[in-house]
Amino acid sequence: MRAISVVIPACNAAATIAATLASLRSEAEIIGEILLIDDASTDGTATIAREAAAQLSLPLRVLSAKCRDAGGARNLALAEAVYSWVYLIDADDLHLRGGLRALLRKAREQPEADMIVGAYRRRVNGQDRQIKMPNGYQAACLANASAYVKGDIRSVAVGSVLASRTLIGETRFPIGMAYDEDTLFWARLMSKASLAMVSQPVMVYEVSPVRSDDRFAINPVRRFLDWRRELRTLTDCNIPLSALKAREGLVALKIARVHYARGDLGTAARFLAVAAAAPKRRSEAWRCLRYRFKLAARRRLSAPPIKLEGAL
Repeated sequence: MRAISVVIPACNAAATIAATLASLRSEAEIIGEILLIDDASTDGTATIAREAAAQLSLPLRVLSAKCRDAGGARNLALAEAVYSWVYLIDADDLHLRGGLRALLRKAREQPEADMIVGAYRRRVNGQDRQIKMPNGYQAACLANASAYVKGDIRSVAVGSVLASRTLIGETRFPIGMAYDEDTLFWARLMSKASLAMVSQPVMVYEVSPVRSDDRFAINPVRRFLDWRRELRTLTDCNIPLSALKAREGLVALKIARVHYARGDLGTAARFLAVAAAAPKRRSEAWRCLRYRFKLAARRRLSAPPIKLEGAL
């Protein structure tokens, strides 16, 4: 029975999209449609996707867009999806055989659940690192949303969640965000969802540390303020402001870490101050303290020597 709309945003994904589609082949019987949003690609992504889908007998529909934004591209497809369940995956990630069936089976075993969270494998620069388990997710909705925003429970990856189209409703990804737009979307869903977990890994999440860090390195202040403005709108989901401030601290600490590693000590210190002022767990408090000492040490080492008048 075809029950799932798959959503794949793609911008210049010619090198990876065929593999992503091939990874979905084993689930063809339950996939009603695959909506690929070709977002201003210039490398023939759509042509390669159509050829691959035809060979794999997958029900692909290509939507052309000029969003130049993953969130905006996903939103176009969410408005077009027609099946009862929606599964999102990125054009450089891989679905694992049987993953969608496991998520859908859990949904049918727990008919009150409308958001199923699965485990996933995290691959960094092509090397498998670890399996991320969806620990801590329970049926209660708002408590999960708050815990998720604060980082108290494991983050989900795009590609590790099956959500009902009814739950999604008019909820959409924020657009124009350099980072963390997924968190804001999932938090909104969690604030009203009945959750269930699948311990089986359902996808491989590809991570490029350099690309991830670059998001925090470009126009860091403006991007952070834009993101924080969007984050604060989650108060309309009754997520406590304290949880949102905790999230601000987590992201500020990430930005501080990137700029410290790249030698921009002034920007690192500025974001470290934001992180230090935010509500935090003991582990984050220790990391803030550690970076404060490391910053102070590097500044002393890089300070010009003091010239003494009259010295020989």
